[in-house]
Amino acid sequence: MRLAEEVSAVECIPIPDTISVREKFTAPMSLMSGIHPDSPTLIVMFSLIGIVVVIGAVLGGYLMEHGHLAVLVQPAELVIIGGAALGTLLIANPISLVKQIISGLIGVLKGSPYTKAFYTDTLKMMNDLFMQARKAGMVKLEEDVENASKSQVFSKYPKFLANHHAVHFVCDTLRMAISGGVQPFDLDQMMEMDMDVHHHEAGLPIAALSTVADALPGLGIVAAVLGVVITMGALGGPPEEIGHKVAAALVGTFLGILMCYGFLGPLASNMQKISDAESDYYRVLRQGVIAFIKGAAPSLAVEFARRSIPADHRPSFKDIEAACRGGAK
Repeated sequence: MRLAEEVSAVECIPIPDTISVREKFTAPMSLMSGIHPDSPTLIVMFSLIGIVVVIGAVLGGYLMEHGHLAVLVQPAELVIIGGAALGTLLIANPISLVKQIISGLIGVLKGSPYTKAFYTDTLKMMNDLFMQARKAGMVKLEEDVENASKSQVFSKYPKFLANHHAVHFVCDTLRMAISGGVQPFDLDQMMEMDMDVHHHEAGLPIAALSTVADALPGLGIVAAVLGVVITMGALGGPPEEIGHKVAAALVGTFLGILMCYGFLGPLASNMQKISDAESDYYRVLRQGVIAFIKGAAPSLAVEFARRSIPADHRPSFKDIEAACRGGAK
């Protein structure tokens, strides 16, 4: 009788809902797994994490040796180094290039837009454009390339329309093909020339920022020398004051080197990678357009373009097939 009561008591113990418990433990993991590796959120996160790691590692190691953070706070050194760096940037470059540098730095935080999803969208756009030209004829294609913003094909792809250079890159080439009398080889050479010019222009702000980064250690030495001059004028003072001024002078060298190799140098390198990714994107457009002009079927022209996508962002054949079939009317 007692055994039956114990069994019934055990049966009355509320058993937690396994589904709700599982959701509590897996919710954070599902949130992380839901973030695509190419998502802008993750890209911005990694850029900011890199900055935090640099600052944390430098200051952490300094504090481990019982350093005082107040000694590193030297506004005068920052004014000398930062002001001189800004001045050299303005001396060496026109204001338009300075604006491009600022835009490029903002682009680093946003990350490269040329992701797998972006390429899938681009290939789908090319398939729609080529299929329409094959079905309705080149006259209909001429209407699209003459006014891309009002095109029924291009209007479905706002990301492509937002890139004005890419729009001209594709439409101007197709316009020349429609006009006739131009060989595909010549059109290919035109697109290659356009890519070279654009890549050169995209590299100008990167080179300018790299030049400023390379100058920062020297500007740090300038700040340190000025600090030494001030220290020499205070040699008759107490040792504590002299030590403080020497420390302030050395902070100038420290800040110049840190700003060069810890921040501006890596930012310029990241801008270069984004520029290279942009060149890869134009190569994809070039391969698809030239293949279609040479007479390839729309699906084959799209496949030429897909094969030229970098492996890290290349969608599979099935992905493109599903995307094109899903968008087909």
